[in-house]
Order: sequence, then structure tokens, then C-alpha cells
Amino acid sequence: MMTPIRRVHGVSSPRVSGFLAIGLVLCALSGPARAEPKVETVAHGLVNPWGLAFLPDGRFLVSERPGRLRLIGADGRLGPPLAGLPPVVAEGQGGLLDVALDPAFATNRWVYWSYSEPGEAGTNGTAVARGRLDGDRLADVQVIFRQLPKVASRQHFGSRLAFAPDGRLFVTLGDRFSRKDDAQRLDNHLGKVVRIEADGKVPADNPFIGRADARPELWSYGHRNVQGAAIHPGTGALWTHEHGPQGGDELNIDARGGNHGWPVITFGRNYGIGTRIGDGTERADVVAPVAHWVPTSIAPSGMAFLTSDRYPGWKGNLFIGALRAESLLRLEIDGNKVVRETRLLPTLNERIRDVRQGPDGWLYLLTDNADGRLLRLRP
Repeated sequence: MMTPIRRVHGVSSPRVSGFLAIGLVLCALSGPARAEPKVETVAHGLVNPWGLAFLPDGRFLVSERPGRLRLIGADGRLGPPLAGLPPVVAEGQGGLLDVALDPAFATNRWVYWSYSEPGEAGTNGTAVARGRLDGDRLADVQVIFRQLPKVASRQHFGSRLAFAPDGRLFVTLGDRFSRKDDAQRLDNHLGKVVRIEADGKVPADNPFIGRADARPELWSYGHRNVQGAAIHPGTGALWTHEHGPQGGDELNIDARGGNHGWPVITFGRNYGIGTRIGDGTERADVVAPVAHWVPTSIAPSGMAFLTSDRYPGWKGNLFIGALRAESLLRLEIDGNKVVRETRLLPTLNERIRDVRQGPDGWLYLLTDNADGRLLRLRP
């Protein structure tokens, strides 16, 4: 289904209420309708699956939010949970979240995962650990990053992991809901994206290195709850998307040292009453989103650029899972602009938590429910 879209940044255009807003986009173009992709169930019986990675031998590695990381055979058979994980707080939106393989996994066997880690006095926070995959267990487990401060909250953990071409690891972090104002402060990790080495050390060329008022791990700030991250295959830039409150979900090109606005510059509205948040929707020193969705949130989660030729006409498109909208968004990209959005799988009636391109070039999805599925899309 084609969605009405309009420009909101980079050109002069009046605001239009009641439409889904996509930044830097022209009105939806007409064209021949394409058939919906075929959905194949690779595996089912997963409990709130969150993140997906692909092993070189054809198996899948999937995280389940209650605190399990399990292997799935190429035939879809679920293996037992891997042993060796540290304690996980599986409450609210927290739990075992994203999973990623080291770029040199074939030789070093490192697996990385993000999760909500318990703290003192009922607090918790996003953490990242790694361990070497050894059969059905993880060995040499190390916690390489901890979000500070820990907060007594069940919401907004962020948690997507993305390895850049240079081997550095980006980690997306939420504002923990109750601490949104801290997203504008540089002395904490709330509402931030951080950039670390594969072993957790701070890269010497991070943008805030040497500033006494800033955490050295920070890459960007002013985020709400970033649950999608992908590296652009052509430019190597980090693209992210984040949840707005009542509307105002954003797609961003994550700028080095950039302020992305939350909660002072946002398209989101206060829950229930619909009043404005902050000081407006744009400011000269704030990085504007590539796209945003108003007045209704789609609740984006997971994101992948398609680099294969498996789907005619789709190479180079960006795919985003939607939880609230229960669909898969296909965005056609021209440089740093979104020129068209198409919603796929509108009758799936399942929350799409993650989207990945497999080594075989097919797109894979995770659906987020108590009987979650690993899906493969065919043309």
C-alpha cells in the first residue's frame, strides 16, 4: 500500500496535519503495483524474539527477551538456550535484546549481545557483553559496556548493535523514559548513541574526546529510544530510527557529535493530551531527521539496507519493521533522501521486531509475540 508523504525538511513546504509525514520526501509517486512478497516460516515457538544474526554454517542465532540466546538450525529446528549469559532483568521492555557477530567471527567466534543489566536498589541499565561461541555455550564472557547511570525504569533501553566498516561498534541507548532531559546532557549515556572498540575501549577519534563535560564513548545525543540501526552500504554512515511518544518517530543519519533534538526539538506530542513537547520541530544546531511519522506512531524496530538482487527493483531500498503498524516498511532512497514509502505485509497481523538481510540475500524478519516466528521473504 502506498502512503501519502510530504517534505518537511530541506525545502520550503507548509505543514499538513493528519498525514503520515516523511522528511525530505516528495508526495508519493504513482506506478505499477507490485505483488506482495511471499512469507515463509523458517521457525516458530520463539518467545518475544528481539535480535537475529547469521552463522557462517547456515544456522541462525536469535535472542529472546525473557533472557535466552538460542541457535536455530537451517531446517528451522530450535536448539536449547546457550549457557554462559550474565543475569538479565526481563521486565517491561527490558530483557535480552540485540545480538551481533564480530566481523571476524569465522576466526575469533565472538558473539555480542545487549541486555538490561540489574543494578543496586531496583535499578537497571543497558549493557553489552561478548562471549566466544563454543558448542552450546558462551565462553570467556566479558561485559564491555554499561550505560550510566542505571535507572529504576522498565522502559526505553534502546539496544541495537551495529558494526561499522572500521570494526568499531555502535550501541544505541534509550532515555529510560523518566530521564528524557538527560538526553541533552553529555555527562551520561541516557538518550545517546555510543561508539566503542570491539573490546569496549574508547576509540581515540570519538567526537567528544577531551571534553571534561562529556562521556568519551558518546557519538551522538538527543535521542529518545533508538531500536533500529544499520550501516549504509555505500557511504558507511550510521542510519538509525527511534520511537517518538505520540507520533514523531524518526529516521536519522546519525551525525558524528550531532544533537538529534530530543526532547527540546521533536515532532512528538504528549501522550493522551496531544500537546507539544519542547520548543518546536527544528533548530539550526539540531540534526533534522531524514523522515518522521505523524500523527500516529508506527513504533519502528529493526532496520536493514538491501544489497542483493533477490527482489527485482528493491536493491538499495531500506526496510524497517513496525510494531504498532504491524507491517514492513520499504523506503526507496535517493542519496540521503527518502523518495517513496510502501507498506508491505499489511495482513500479517504480527509485530515485526527485527529485519535483516541474510548471507543468502533474502530478507528475514522476527515477529514479537509469545509464539514468535522467524520469517523469510520470497518475491
